[in-house]
Amino acid sequence: MEEQEIIYKKVILVGLDTGEEEDFDHSMEELQELAKAAYKQVVGILVQKKKDLDKALYIGTGKVQELKEFIPMVEAEEIIFDNTLSPSQIRNLGHELELPIIDRTNLILDIFAIRAKTREAKLQVETARLQYMLPRLVGMRENLSRQGGTGGSMSNKGAGETKLELDRRKIEHRIHVLKKELEDVARTRDTMRKKRNRSKMPQVALVGYTNAGKSTIMNRLVERFDGNEEKTVFEKDMLFATLETNVRTIQAGDNKPFLLTDTVGFINKLPHGLVKAFHSTLEELRYADLLLHVVDFSDEHYRTQIQVTEDTLRELEIQDIPKIVVYNKVDKCDGMAIPQIKGDHIYMAAKSDVGIDELVAMIQERVYSDQVEVELLIPYHKGNLVSRFLENESVSVCEHRADGVYIKMNCSESVASKYEMYKCL
Repeated sequence: MEEQEIIYKKVILVGLDTGEEEDFDHSMEELQELAKAAYKQVVGILVQKKKDLDKALYIGTGKVQELKEFIPMVEAEEIIFDNTLSPSQIRNLGHELELPIIDRTNLILDIFAIRAKTREAKLQVETARLQYMLPRLVGMRENLSRQGGTGGSMSNKGAGETKLELDRRKIEHRIHVLKKELEDVARTRDTMRKKRNRSKMPQVALVGYTNAGKSTIMNRLVERFDGNEEKTVFEKDMLFATLETNVRTIQAGDNKPFLLTDTVGFINKLPHGLVKAFHSTLEELRYADLLLHVVDFSDEHYRTQIQVTEDTLRELEIQDIPKIVVYNKVDKCDGMAIPQIKGDHIYMAAKSDVGIDELVAMIQERVYSDQVEVELLIPYHKGNLVSRFLENESVSVCEHRADGVYIKMNCSESVASKYEMYKCL
């Protein structure tokens, strides 16, 4: 999307501080970044401190009136709330303010819709959006209150109710169609995954809060060990810069390659519908041998972001996979020498290319901990073994010699022991 083509809508952000949220101010700051990621211009922020939310209007009637008077002053076109609103709250606020009402969930859905590039991502986002819309159809039609019927009879439904039911059926049918299409895509993904699994190459997955630097780490590794810029992924200092799951082969040194997967980032209050819609994509994490939990160490709220990531992994039931915690962007912090390694933690700065070699060494040490390098000479009449090794093991050398096929490869100790009779003396 070219910058000159973008039309930035003027928006007012609204938050309700009930005192229950651990860091309300940070949530509002994050909402500003989300609005920016959705190409919206924040022209005003209104915050109400109130112990209980208003069931009808979310914020109190006095604040609604204040907001109403503020709108023309800044020429606002939309109002964004920092929480999920109920269908009736959206309807009531829209009636009072006469502007589109967007809650945090819908804003994140908007961003995902903008970023979705692949067919799978588009299907997932549309599914999540329709699932979000479905319960919010109730009360959306103003003419529903003027439905027909005589003497209280339910046999003659009004135009509003008929239209609402038609909309509901259309959405339910579309969701059904989308789920079928996603099942087809999932089958294709499963086939590709099985093919990767057969390669026996260790699988490493990047996870973490959005904008922590996962794509930057992938790009530095691709540039270092492949040199093909076409294989790099989209990288930008923006929330949810990319949604696609990307897999790259990292041909690292010492003949210890691994597959690296970059997945969609997480965020606080990530809509459950999105996690559910992207479940097949996030399934990639389940098959990883190692997770790289990337953390923006320069963000003062990094501990909260770690917790959000861990909670999301727990929701996906993949919290037990071994992990390395990658504290990234440490160069933005004063007085800390990098790179530093402390157990399963590494402190580095991917964008500045500091700590990349150390990270790769940590990855290889963990995913190849049960691997040994062997040299075998396979007799020509055992050609099926050569095919098996090429397909299932990490082979660095395969040479045809006078007395057989010379194979140099990394494999598990059990495989090495099984074929010890072919070991080169």
